[in-house]
Amino acid sequence: MGKSVLFGLLTGRYAHVANYPGTTVEIATGSDQQGHEVIDTPGANSFLPSSEDERVTRDVLLEHLQEPGLTVYQICDAKNLRRGVALALQLAELEAPAILVANMLDEARSSGIDIDLEGLAAELGQPVLGTVATQREGVSPLLAGEVDPRPARPRVEYSERIETALSEIDKLLPVRLLRGRRGVALLLLCGDRSLMPWATGLLGDRLYRLDAIRAELTRRLPESPRLSVHRARMAAADRIVGGIAKRVAKTQGVWSRRLGDAAMHPVWGLGVAAIVLYAVYLFVGVLGAGEVVDFLELKVFGDYVTPWADAALRAVLPGSAEPLLVGPAGVKPGTGPGLLIGDYGLISMALSYAIAIVLPIVGFFFIAFSVMEDSGYLPRLAIVLNRTFRLMGLNGKAVLPMVLGLGCDTMATMATRILSTRKERVMVTLLLALGVPCSAQLGVILGLLAGLSRWATGVWLTTVVGVLFAVGWLADKILPGERGDFILEVPPVRRPSIHNVVIKTLARIEWYLKEAVPLFLLGTLVLWCADRVRVLDSLERVASPLVQGFLGLPAQATAAFLVGFLRRDYGAAGLFDIFQDPLRTGNADLETEIQIVVSMVTITLFVPCIANVLMIVREHGYRTALGMCAFVFPFAFVVGGTLNLALRGWLL
Repeated sequence: MGKSVLFGLLTGRYAHVANYPGTTVEIATGSDQQGHEVIDTPGANSFLPSSEDERVTRDVLLEHLQEPGLTVYQICDAKNLRRGVALALQLAELEAPAILVANMLDEARSSGIDIDLEGLAAELGQPVLGTVATQREGVSPLLAGEVDPRPARPRVEYSERIETALSEIDKLLPVRLLRGRRGVALLLLCGDRSLMPWATGLLGDRLYRLDAIRAELTRRLPESPRLSVHRARMAAADRIVGGIAKRVAKTQGVWSRRLGDAAMHPVWGLGVAAIVLYAVYLFVGVLGAGEVVDFLELKVFGDYVTPWADAALRAVLPGSAEPLLVGPAGVKPGTGPGLLIGDYGLISMALSYAIAIVLPIVGFFFIAFSVMEDSGYLPRLAIVLNRTFRLMGLNGKAVLPMVLGLGCDTMATMATRILSTRKERVMVTLLLALGVPCSAQLGVILGLLAGLSRWATGVWLTTVVGVLFAVGWLADKILPGERGDFILEVPPVRRPSIHNVVIKTLARIEWYLKEAVPLFLLGTLVLWCADRVRVLDSLERVASPLVQGFLGLPAQATAAFLVGFLRRDYGAAGLFDIFQDPLRTGNADLETEIQIVVSMVTITLFVPCIANVLMIVREHGYRTALGMCAFVFPFAFVVGGTLNLALRGWLL
């Protein structure tokens, strides 16, 4: 809807922009040009929440509702004005001083919708602005603080029984509740359980009277109070929108509409998805992980960075420190036991992995992902895959966090809040931790796949997808709870904005450099210490029956799995380093291909990174996080070992 874009314009801070609801799932804060605090809450369609993000938004509003300087910027999609007006009516009941911002006016016009903004402002009795936030059209009054917020004027009339119940609840509310008594009474009347802790603090020992009023009303109404209230609000919104919005000729291009329809078609949509994914594979796996990685690793680091750093360090280091930091004299730069330049050197290994191998792959993937976001394709992918996801107890809405997981599993775990039920959130979190590789890991995997035969790629993909469906199906049978409804906003197909793609890509690369590179350095330091005290040799001997025997991998793979505990992408980069020579030269025999496939499957299904584990703890608690890790770790090795035995028995 452009909410995060406007937040960025108001505060000068970038918030992640997406073309579908639910991307900004955490609260962000900043200050506007006048020094006022601005809070960016998750998107919401109602203050009677059906998901975690809506609950958070309602709670933030209730927390600040009584503050005298409150201003609510309600950003709505101009193409879906009915829904925006319905939410404005709820804000009116809460008496919240607000400014309604009808964003994406250009898309409304291209969809054949003409809105009388002055007429809407007169109907609501509050300021209404029309904007195109991405082009900064119409945002100047907001940025300059020239618009005075006011509570909307319309009052929704409910049935006589509901109005009587509201009057009774109003008598229970404390005197200190000066603003929004009718709106608060409606929230309490509709019986949302997530509001009960707040209601208990508000009503105290009068809570039992609220329960009695609700029970009596529920008994007298033919439907739930919540549904009755919703119907009345939507009817009022229809009356308002019917008088100020009219249909005109569409200006959106015919080809854009046809492409958007094809991308959602039950049959053609699968073909579009296959083309898009293959294009991503060529862009990330072949160009990024192939050509660019080869240049950076072999030319930049191999011929310049590592040798020059080795020579510079030897020139300035005291003789006694040379063996410890750069290895003994005469050793080839990048080898030996040195802490900075060596087999496990912070420069020759950690920075080489982070900058020369993973960064270009991550960068190319972020570009591709940003293009898919900005074009409006991701919601269409969710619609196409809705039926498929229902086979494992989910709906197409789960596609969104799982696709986000291809960027970062940690962010995707937060994005599960857009799902309606706890069961769905736990299931998707488990699948993210189990088998959805993050951008860096996926990029490395695509780099390995680029040098393999088609059967090897097919085995890896079939195994991982098959595992995800099997685990999802079992989790649906075992976990208690129900499925949520599949309701999703679909934006029009649009030409990606180069500016948006660049900004989002740079922001994500900045995140990668800040979060991942320090962990690469830490992981390399752990390996160096383990190598120096011979722990690495001991671990390799202990793990040899598992890694070399059961998985059939080289002994060096043990180190990759060890650092995989810190970050899966670091472990994947270690495997890439082991196998890249035969792939680059085209000398990968059948046994090497089997080893690569087994290693890729195992590292894909490996335990999530530390950051993701901490996010799982934050979202679901220690028990759930420990249970997921206790399942994922042995399960990955069981699947990898079984696949190794099956492929060797079948092909060798």
